[in-house]
Amino acid sequence: MNNILLQRLSHRLGHQFERRELLQLALTHRSHGSPNNERLEFLGDSILGFTIGAALFQQYPQGREGQLSQLRAKLVSGETLAELAREINLGECLRLGEGEIKSGGHRRASILADAVEAIIGAIYLDAGFETARTRVLAWFESRLAALSLEADKDPKTRLQEWLQARQQPLPKYCVVELTGFEHAQQFVVECRISGVQNEITRATASSRRAAEKLAAKEAYKRLTKQAKTGDGTKS
Repeated sequence: MNNILLQRLSHRLGHQFERRELLQLALTHRSHGSPNNERLEFLGDSILGFTIGAALFQQYPQGREGQLSQLRAKLVSGETLAELAREINLGECLRLGEGEIKSGGHRRASILADAVEAIIGAIYLDAGFETARTRVLAWFESRLAALSLEADKDPKTRLQEWLQARQQPLPKYCVVELTGFEHAQQFVVECRISGVQNEITRATASSRRAAEKLAAKEAYKRLTKQAKTGDGTKS
């Protein structure tokens, strides 16, 4: 495998492997042959579930078991892991069989998600649990911040429903700045609500969707606080 690609991926992951072969194995799909990343995927899945579960337990001391389980399921879902993989351009580094290459396997969500879990397992074997835990929390930082105990409603949905109930204009989201390297960009997003005091909130995250959720979360927080003090809309 191209050493430059591996080095770039390591930089995006935030971990330099002492045992480079572990990273190569984590990127090897079963279609490429044996050995492959299936065992590392099993290990990484366990570490991911525990790490996110512990983080949620600490973040929501009043959260009920059912609420925390829903939040964890959302964060460790294949969709979320595939989204994370795309953010770090993981697909270009995968080792796939000829058939998977031809069918676009490097873009397939299930393959990308499995590779993320395998990489977590590889980091654990390379540097121990604490390093693996720290990396997982860094990758999921903005997503954890954008969560709510109302697992079925993300911040954007809650904000929209709150405004609709009061016949207020719906929010508009705009990317106002992109920072960082090409494969490790940070999206700066504004949430704008016409006719509402302090109508612009701004947030930064590693994906546009996560940044929009954070901006919506802050806007909802401001609006509900204003409503309690009777200072909600402009005259």
